[in-house]
Amino acid sequence: MGGKLGTLFARSGHAVVFSYARSEEKLKRLARSAKGSARAGTPREAAQDADALLLAVHWSRVDDVLGQAGELAGKLLLTCSLPMNSDDTALVIGSTSSGAEALAAKIPAARVVAAFNTVPSAVLLDVYAGRRKPARPSLVYCGDDRRAKTAAARLIRDVGFEPLDAGPLRIARYTEPFGLLVAQLAYERKGGPRLAYRFERLGK
Repeated sequence: MGGKLGTLFARSGHAVVFSYARSEEKLKRLARSAKGSARAGTPREAAQDADALLLAVHWSRVDDVLGQAGELAGKLLLTCSLPMNSDDTALVIGSTSSGAEALAAKIPAARVVAAFNTVPSAVLLDVYAGRRKPARPSLVYCGDDRRAKTAAARLIRDVGFEPLDAGPLRIARYTEPFGLLVAQLAYERKGGPRLAYRFERLGK
């Protein structure tokens, strides 16, 4: 998800730093493939001058990437990371909270917005290719900071979706389980990502 979104943000005109992966070579490959103003760097380099940061890592790596990023006060932190257990079979946070809320509690000075976890990453390139069509698919997002949500909505549009404001960050308690369902439909059922994507669109 992070690689695809970073690529699409770069292709839509944003300066992008790919900054967290198992190898530096993978980051460099992503930057070359994305073209535009994309480069490889560290989480600290990415956070230093960023207007927005995308968090798209496994839940088990969240603390590591936040520690490497350093000071995030005032930054827009756009998260699509679901709070999954180690073998990706269940959410470890649910019903009374969400991963997005837990993230906001870890870095209270950041402005957290949850988005992109209710769509399979495999459909993103096709959505971007059709971004100039009159009818654009909706994508829900939620957060507590109005300015951060305005910036997130722009990024959502740049990828090819019509942003749908679902309300405050606590709404992630409902979107995250739905995101897990979409992932299960996309990657475990016959029909793959397109089936899950159709389900998501009909659900709006």
